[in-house]
Amino acid sequence: MESEDVQTQPKPQSINALEPKMCLQGVVTDTQLYGALVDIGLEYTGLVHISQLAPTRVNRVTDVVQPGDSVTVWVTNVDVENKRIALTMVEPAEKDWKELAAGQTHTGIVTRVENYGAFVDIGAERPGLLHVREMAAGYVQHPSEVVKVGDEIDVRILEIDRRKRRIDLTLMGADEVEEGDEEAPMLTAMEIALQRAQTESPEQPHRDRDARQDRPDLSEREDILARTLRLHSQSQQQSK
Repeated sequence: MESEDVQTQPKPQSINALEPKMCLQGVVTDTQLYGALVDIGLEYTGLVHISQLAPTRVNRVTDVVQPGDSVTVWVTNVDVENKRIALTMVEPAEKDWKELAAGQTHTGIVTRVENYGAFVDIGAERPGLLHVREMAAGYVQHPSEVVKVGDEIDVRILEIDRRKRRIDLTLMGADEVEEGDEEAPMLTAMEIALQRAQTESPEQPHRDRDARQDRPDLSEREDILARTLRLHSQSQQQSK
């Protein structure tokens, strides 16, 4: 169960020294139906819930670990008052969902290219979608014209849906803000939409509709409604 690619941290001196994402080496002391108890060198053992034993579903705890196994674990939560330590054997993402926000710029790696766009790993729980419409202000026939698997690119978070665990990315505006230049403009989603509308060809709306049909869990009707609401809100603000 030990991981050769992960650097564990020294044994903590007390439960108060534990922090989320801290990587530790431990030994399984007991297994229950709900999870495994792990000794991480403290007076209190930590619990790895059965859902945190592996990235995929586990039917029985003993299918993964046995008492006496040496395991690599990460701290997920600490309740000092009740002396409870929650652990996971699934390496956590570099960036938590709560740390992500629209407008942020990240450097990521293209992991997959589809007809409707590319998936980019920015260190989050799952890759974000860089839709073909967000690759350039003008028309892009296929994502492969702009990116390929393995490319390191700068992207900007356009929108986050935490309920659906979805991250929408864009290339436009990702390089607008240079380090130390706080006054450099960053394009909003509305400005990007207006910019694209000014440069797209007459045939593009039809092709965009076809691309949207390829995109999972996003309908054309929802897209149109969202744009209409944003335009309506912007008009109301300008009239005040």
